[in-house]
Amino acid sequence: MGAISRTWFSADRKKEMLEMVACAQRQGVSMRQSCRMLIIQRRRVLRWGSHQRDGQGLANGRPGPERAPHRVLPGEREQVLSLARREEYADCSHRILTVLAWEQKIVWVSFSTTYRLLREARLMTGRGRYSPHNGHSLSPTRRALTGPNQRWCWNISYLPTYERGIFLYLYLLLDEYSRKALARRISWQQTMQEARELPDDGMRAENILDLPEDQRPEVFNARGRQMKAKPIQRMLEDMKMPQRFARPRTPNDNPFIEASFSTVKRDPEYPGRFRDLEEGYGYFNPYLT
Repeated sequence: MGAISRTWFSADRKKEMLEMVACAQRQGVSMRQSCRMLIIQRRRVLRWGSHQRDGQGLANGRPGPERAPHRVLPGEREQVLSLARREEYADCSHRILTVLAWEQKIVWVSFSTTYRLLREARLMTGRGRYSPHNGHSLSPTRRALTGPNQRWCWNISYLPTYERGIFLYLYLLLDEYSRKALARRISWQQTMQEARELPDDGMRAENILDLPEDQRPEVFNARGRQMKAKPIQRMLEDMKMPQRFARPRTPNDNPFIEASFSTVKRDPEYPGRFRDLEEGYGYFNPYLT
């Protein structure tokens, strides 16, 4: 069996071996013979002894050079980031940006280096004027409520039928303070026209138009195409009812309506599927009346 190689020893283990070799030398045993008995290379023991005498310690150092000779310089980093921030390259991937830097002889870096620099500078998300949701936006402001009809919330929930791909749609409008179901609709269609009737039903039921304009409720909703439809926005604006939108894919921004859907759908008696509108109203009316 040959000498032990490619095996790292702890500093204490190295010190113990050096003491064993030194003790053997005092007894007349040469270092070569001691290393042969320990099954370790002699030059490793010599190197450990040299480090110990020079005060460098016996701890294992990190392999490789302390400073990589090909490390990106600060000036090169700024050139890459400056190129990525240019408006004409806002939609380019890190690979295309790297090739552009080569072609324009700005800087010579690899694809992975460009990716790392952009990621560190948080430029790997959309850099254009219309950037997507980046996960750092703030939730809509919600003022404290002191009574009913100060803030409404509404949404649309899918109700499966017995035909695959065909759904009924539950439209629900809630008062956040009292949790009262102000208006509800079940329809075969998910359209702006159906959605527009929901706040209209709520305003008639609560006589909202009789209230002063500064006392009318604000309306919280998700960002579906029905909620963002121009006719609905204009209607609420004309009625002096501010409309607030939840952030994309953030149910916690509109929690009360989501909790209502969860409550009625997790009941043990929930049928799971509905045949028609009559069956849908028959199940939801006792909950939402």
